[in-house]
Amino acid sequence: MHPDDRDPRRTDPSGPLVAEWGARAACRGVDAAVFFSPDKERGPDRARREAEAKRLCASCPALAPCRDYAPAAPEPYGTWGGMSETERRRYARQRRRAEILQ
Repeated sequence: MHPDDRDPRRTDPSGPLVAEWGARAACRGVDAAVFFSPDKERGPDRARREAEAKRLCASCPALAPCRDYAPAAPEPYGTWGGMSETERRRYARQRRRAEILQ
C-alpha cells in the first residue's frame, strides 16, 4: 500500500486510532525531555537519553502501532516507536522498498 493510501486516522494525532493506542502508551505522562534532544546535546549524553527512551518503548504495549505511526508523523525529531530520528528514516525507506516489491 502506498503511504498516501493509508487510513489518515492512523497517522492523525487527533484521530481515533492514534488516540486508542496512545492511551495505552508507556510514555503517557513521561517528561517529553526523555524523548527529545535538547539543543547541542551530543555524544554520550545523547546516547544515554536515547537509551532511556528506547527502554520505555521496549516495554510499551503500544509499541507496534507507534512504530507504524512514527515514519508518517509530522514530528521529525525525537524518539518515536522505539527508534531514533536516523532509525526512523531508515525504517521508512525499508518499508517503502518492501511495498514496492509487493
